[in-house]
Amino acid sequence: MILKCLLVDDEPRAHVVLKNYIEKVPDLEVVYSTTSSVEAFSYLQKNSVDLVFLDIEMPELTGLELLEALQNPPRVIITSAHSEFAVDSYNFNVVDYLLKPIPFNRFLKSVNKVLQQFLPSPPVAEDVATDAPAPDHFFVKEDGLNKRIDYANLLYVNSFGNYVRIYTTEGKHMVADTMKHMEETLPSDQFQRIHKSYIINLSKVDHAHGKMVTINEQELPIGNAYRQQLLEKLGN
Repeated sequence: MILKCLLVDDEPRAHVVLKNYIEKVPDLEVVYSTTSSVEAFSYLQKNSVDLVFLDIEMPELTGLELLEALQNPPRVIITSAHSEFAVDSYNFNVVDYLLKPIPFNRFLKSVNKVLQQFLPSPPVAEDVATDAPAPDHFFVKEDGLNKRIDYANLLYVNSFGNYVRIYTTEGKHMVADTMKHMEETLPSDQFQRIHKSYIINLSKVDHAHGKMVTINEQELPIGNAYRQQLLEKLGN
């Protein structure tokens, strides 16, 4: 089964990137693309699709307003340069929220979530051949700027209401995001959730003792639900 995809983004460059990614996945096909959310609404009134890749900040009608206007929206993956809309978007049961620029492996992780719902066979592997090396960083939106954070410099992430605080060797960042999205973004072989409010870089752990881990002289709590998996990853 090939999933029919609709691309909705007012940036032509975003269409180029997504079409290139989709061409690498045999189970996906772009059936329509538009830079107008109003055109997308009209198309969806007459046609059915399986998956929509949807930007949020667009003229006339935002991506979230489009979802609100649709009675039975298809599965949606948000593609946005702005992290501050992440919490609101999950009120519409979106599959995932991808921050631009979108790494190919992160794109595949989102697509696999959809394929698992449609296909009886195993989803496309995340090691699909690509010319680009595996990313070693990601971007966050802070003070109106896209800021790069290298995995190697990230110490830990802490939830703070509707925000997350990202602690690095170079300082702290406060961004509008969710712990769920951060957990999905960060490579699971390098990072581990240790508490409902904390995700840590495993390579930065100085000590693990009792119900605490120490990173950069900061003690962080280990939740009971995460303790066994953490100890296994640390080789204890």
